[in-house]
Amino acid sequence: MVMTRMPPPYKDVRMSHTSSSALPRQVADAYVDALIELDPITGTYLGVAESSRRLPDFSPVGQEALAELARTTLAELDAAEQLPGADSDTERRCARLLRERLTAELAVHKADEGLCRVSNLFSPPHSVRGVFTVTPAETDEDWSAVADRLRAVPASLESYRESLALGLERKLYAGPRATATVVGQLDEWAGDGGPGFFEEFAAAGPAKLRAELDEGARLATEAVAALRDWMRDVYAPAIDGSPDTVGRERYARWVRFFNGTDLDLDEAYAYGWSEYHRLLDEMKTEAEKVLPGAGPWEALAHLDVHGRHIEGVDEVRTWLQNLMDEAIEALDGTHFELAERVRKVESRIAPPGGAAAPYYTGPSEDFSRPGRTWLPTMGETRFPVYDLVSTWYHEGVPGHHLQFAQWTHVTESLSRYQASIGCVSANCEGWALYAERLMDELGFLPDPERRLGYLDAQMMRACRVIVDIGMHAEMEIPADSPFHPGERWTPDLAQEFFGNHSGRPADFVESELTRYLSMPGQAIGYKLGERAWLLGRENARRAHGDAFDAKAWHMAALSQGPLGLDDLVDELSRL
Repeated sequence: MVMTRMPPPYKDVRMSHTSSSALPRQVADAYVDALIELDPITGTYLGVAESSRRLPDFSPVGQEALAELARTTLAELDAAEQLPGADSDTERRCARLLRERLTAELAVHKADEGLCRVSNLFSPPHSVRGVFTVTPAETDEDWSAVADRLRAVPASLESYRESLALGLERKLYAGPRATATVVGQLDEWAGDGGPGFFEEFAAAGPAKLRAELDEGARLATEAVAALRDWMRDVYAPAIDGSPDTVGRERYARWVRFFNGTDLDLDEAYAYGWSEYHRLLDEMKTEAEKVLPGAGPWEALAHLDVHGRHIEGVDEVRTWLQNLMDEAIEALDGTHFELAERVRKVESRIAPPGGAAAPYYTGPSEDFSRPGRTWLPTMGETRFPVYDLVSTWYHEGVPGHHLQFAQWTHVTESLSRYQASIGCVSANCEGWALYAERLMDELGFLPDPERRLGYLDAQMMRACRVIVDIGMHAEMEIPADSPFHPGERWTPDLAQEFFGNHSGRPADFVESELTRYLSMPGQAIGYKLGERAWLLGRENARRAHGDAFDAKAWHMAALSQGPLGLDDLVDELSRL
């Protein structure tokens, strides 16, 4: 059944699932079971085979079903926290996470944010397209499910259009810049004169299913083109002139959603600037070693031409795989203690048509699909090493992969919710940025070329704090800034500033700014999350003194599951 118009009542789907004696972890796991029924994309990422034939309902009706599930789960959590045993560490952490996450999600829903959800990275069309890259496609039965899922694309994308249309009626508008970008992405996915994404994907299927796969791919591509035409011809003109930024009130709501904290925006903005100045001094030192007399970005431009490169798409995929394999061999047993199935991670090339940033997808619950890193090539075939090393420590090992795979490995001692869908963006991105810093601390960036690349990546994250808060909260640029002191941030100023302080190409900078505008509050979580991880480690180190064991702390920290930043420092400090 295609879940695009799920008829009430939802109660049978939602909450016949826990008893009055259920503890928080049981409530959380029952929530996952019910969520998978409403959101088969989540089911596929968890490796649930039954999810492979369906797609979600993104309409207002479907959004309300998810909200009602969250409300009912919170009511069950209230009861669960009163039971004997609910105050154990494992139950307490799970309850903290579940309550914070569902409360943040309901705040976003109550504000009707789902009626104007347009992003170049994080929106329903991206979810629909992206799930096909992790849908099983090995056996004839797998491909039969793929054909059903392809036929489900039109109704799912139509349900998304229905939400945007209601947003227009209520004068809840997405940003024009993100909208224009998504129209361009949809055009590329539709084929733009050649085979589209879905045709290319379906072409790998077996001959015996060729007719139904081709038909499903055709329907999916037509649906993508129809959504593109509507967004271009109806939606974009209707929102023309609306702001790309969201203002303080909406921004605070999204900060809670992505970071799990009610942030002091002024303090965080000042922290971003302090990191900017610290990193700039370090970058100047390393730039002098790379190219005497040059500044940081002149030295990075020099490395683009004269630094070490990997030539070829297949070659860079192999090189990144080797980099992660080498990191695992060096870190396992010394700074981490890794289970055999956690040691496996795959390097992949991202399909075209997405955002410019690399990304990671976690393993399925049974590890039959391993964790994977994805490199968008953006049409390039020559890749500077300085721009890859710390990024793959972030995306792969010891970054996202070790965290997500370890959560999956210890599911039985956590909960299914904690180990899979309960991730808080700032916790995860903070760990990954901490992982980059850890590799620097451990001496894995021994030459100026790699270290300047690492500092450039760190500077990008500091600039994110500055421009993301600055744009959306309309902050004033400090008087001691080398860039437009005393003026207030605008998207144009933010793009100029970001471009001036990044070694990355212009198309990457533009893609990043669109991401910040359409995912307000998400980009600040890298540096703020890293700060939380560092503070938690320092507090634990002080508590244990000379007995502090970094390997034991790392494994305990990775095994406790995700938490919002308000809770993370507290829990890390106890380890």
